[in-house]
Amino acid sequence: MRSIMKSMISGLMMFGMAIAPVFAAQNQVDPAANEKQLFQELKKEIPAGSLIKVEQFKKIVDEVNEGKKKAYILDLRSAPEFYTFHIEGADNIHAGHFYTIPRVIKDVDAEIYIFCRTSHRAFYITPYLKKFGYTNMKIVDGGMLAWVKAGYPVVNQYMGRFTPKYEDFSKDYSPDFRETGKYRVREFHPY
Repeated sequence: MRSIMKSMISGLMMFGMAIAPVFAAQNQVDPAANEKQLFQELKKEIPAGSLIKVEQFKKIVDEVNEGKKKAYILDLRSAPEFYTFHIEGADNIHAGHFYTIPRVIKDVDAEIYIFCRTSHRAFYITPYLKKFGYTNMKIVDGGMLAWVKAGYPVVNQYMGRFTPKYEDFSKDYSPDFRETGKYRVREFHPY
């Protein structure tokens, strides 16, 4: 009787161990997949016609800087990214501090052109600005990378105005990239 009980207990334990991964797999969360899904949902909240090509944006930046147009050029990149270089005349509010925008831009009908490094953060923030009541926002398609790829000038406090050379870092990036002497902004970027 005792050996039958031991066998049953052993069998139940083995069965439990065999099916445990099935239940564990059902309860696993994939944060990367969830982020992609949320990103797609937020993109759907962007009104049609709210995406602007970098060539159109360049004309607007020039008009704003020449005093011919009133608009906000809003760079959502982090402070290290912004100070590395930025578009002349751009305002900088880090995407993580988007909740401060209503304190700075009080007119909900103001023209606001929003960009970041690639447009990813802009797609996250714009729906919230819409919920704050802003009505006239455009996202720069491709963000700062599109601006640099197009060969448009940037500024910083050390070099003044200059045109950076675009390099596709996805092709030569390696774990020891920063140790090879090549320089990139040293801030975490998830993409």
